[in-house]
Amino acid sequence: MNLKQIRFALAVAEEQSFTRAAQRCHTVQSALSHQIAKLEEELGCALFERTSRRVRLTSAGQAFILPAQRLLAAKQSLVEEVVAANGTISGTLTIGTISTINAIDLTEKLSKFHRHYPAVNIRLYVGMSEELLEDVRQQKTDVAFVGIWPGDIDMLPVSHRQLTDEPLVALVAAQHPLASRQRVNLQTLSEVPLVDFYSGTGARRQTDRAFQAAGIKRHISFEIDHIEWLENLVQRGLAAGIVPISTAQRLSALVSIPIEDGPRRQVYCVWPQQLSRTAERFLQFSGIELT
Repeated sequence: MNLKQIRFALAVAEEQSFTRAAQRCHTVQSALSHQIAKLEEELGCALFERTSRRVRLTSAGQAFILPAQRLLAAKQSLVEEVVAANGTISGTLTIGTISTINAIDLTEKLSKFHRHYPAVNIRLYVGMSEELLEDVRQQKTDVAFVGIWPGDIDMLPVSHRQLTDEPLVALVAAQHPLASRQRVNLQTLSEVPLVDFYSGTGARRQTDRAFQAAGIKRHISFEIDHIEWLENLVQRGLAAGIVPISTAQRLSALVSIPIEDGPRRQVYCVWPQQLSRTAERFLQFSGIELT
């Protein structure tokens, strides 16, 4: 068994295709298939069920995934530790973040970090909080910035730090019927078209549970997955939005209105228990305490 075989198997599991996995690993499909066959032979069991239409994990394959991911992460950590001992910080720093990250100026931190550690390859991507938390659990991400409803704190991994706790406010266009209000309540908001993140996400639970607690039914006219969609729909007067106050302050062309007994949003920085030296240095550089 070698690391190449493990990397190939993980690629097949994620792509659900030998062809796409070979393209991703920059090798030919026959070579990738041969290496996985050798790995399965050594393990004494099949990792994948192969048909003409799909590839899926066997029960043994499902058990293989997490330890394999940990093994590759440990290998990367080993390389980084050795390089760091030689006085150099290098490797890849992968950071995931929600689109409404206002608790920290992430681009500024990354810019300064890059100037200090130019040998580090920085990878940044935007996702929903649930996806980011799962990536941290699977050690696909070194650091993630997530937003959750206060009641969802049990979703967080052991390693986390709270960055903010802020109220959500109503967001409307200047010509919206509610724009002149000093305050609104949930009942009033339920009577106008609303835009919100899609059902099941942490961002949506923040508002869903506020309305449920008040015993108020609402109708979501527009379901989106990025703050830019919400901003554009509100700007066009198609709907009212409910966003963190820090996001509303950034969208100065729109009107923000405090919500009586409105929901709150907490932002956390989270990371795996096995933190790479590069990620540890980034957190320290960003002023985020590890203990």
